[in-house]
Amino acid sequence: MLPSQRDAFDIPRDVCYLNAASWSPLPRAVQAAGHEGVDRKARPWAVDPGLARAQHERTRAAAAALIGAAPEDVALIPSVSYGVAVAGKIFAPEAGTRVLLIEDDHSSPVLEWMTRATAQGFAVEVVRRPGNGDWTSAVLEAIARPGAAPVSLASISSVHWADGGVIDIAAIAPALRALGAAFLVDATHGAGVTPLNMAELDPDFLIFPTYKWVLGPYGRAFMYIAKRRQEGVPLEQTGFGRRAIASEVAPYMKDTAFAPTARRFDMGERDHFISLEMAAVGMEMMAEWGPGAISERLGALTDRLAEGLAAQGAVLTDKRFRVPHILSIAFPGGMPEGLVEKLASAGAHVAPRLGRIRISPHVYNDEADVDRFLETWSKVTR
Repeated sequence: MLPSQRDAFDIPRDVCYLNAASWSPLPRAVQAAGHEGVDRKARPWAVDPGLARAQHERTRAAAAALIGAAPEDVALIPSVSYGVAVAGKIFAPEAGTRVLLIEDDHSSPVLEWMTRATAQGFAVEVVRRPGNGDWTSAVLEAIARPGAAPVSLASISSVHWADGGVIDIAAIAPALRALGAAFLVDATHGAGVTPLNMAELDPDFLIFPTYKWVLGPYGRAFMYIAKRRQEGVPLEQTGFGRRAIASEVAPYMKDTAFAPTARRFDMGERDHFISLEMAAVGMEMMAEWGPGAISERLGALTDRLAEGLAAQGAVLTDKRFRVPHILSIAFPGGMPEGLVEKLASAGAHVAPRLGRIRISPHVYNDEADVDRFLETWSKVTR
């Protein structure tokens, strides 16, 4: 089993940080890349003219490797919501169809379609939270419901951000394809931690940021765009998104036709000397450990947490319906006031989400963190 990677991070031993699903700490190597980037920006005259392109392609390749995609099918973007807006410009659900969302999903894959629905004449259908926690069956039932309007798009997360509920996108994708419907996946809580392969899954769009599970900075994200969707018009109009616009030569706008591949959808001002390399280093570290090994390691930690919390009477999500790297504690009578703050004051850091406690360990955590959390939980919930 993959051992704890705590030594690769600057985390004091008295800090029990179990909140990767909010923000991950930066590994020392990622911090070093950031410092080097700041130094470059401080002395721009010394920057190699080829650096920007090299960084673009290194980072694009690192993102593609995490999701089993070809680099040319990945666009450099700033956020998941930006990527969903790109998808909304490329793909317009037909009037009279349904767009499927899931209840209490993160706002990023949801609001774009809610905003467009009235003007474009399609209906937004929210798949309600299933009582047994089985999101996959609930989504599949909504797709196949007899007598309903046809589904044109499902825009959903692969993991429910609030409680770690798993949505089996490998089962949902073929059900949508059979109906000719499009599929947008917010893989914020999946990419890098669970195995993904775009050739097998074949979604229309898949998007993830770097600041959570893939150990990178804020403001960097990546968007897989299937080849069948790459002829669309980008959200932003950039010179590098065209075939031949270059400031170094004349004529300046030699060929304004759109560039091929997903590169045409890259964000404006993509030359982030500092954060692009940070993102690449974090993703390369994740790829070196491997999603299978990471998932196994984190599953062992959440299983240990679940066993200890259940012994103390905590109400937990059924293991069958949650991902290995997130554990959620429910409170049928409401979360006790000040609980998260009490835990934090004792050095145990988790997140409150939709009336639950969300616990999300990463590779820097170890069994000592789990045992300390259980001990702290026992003290603050007496």
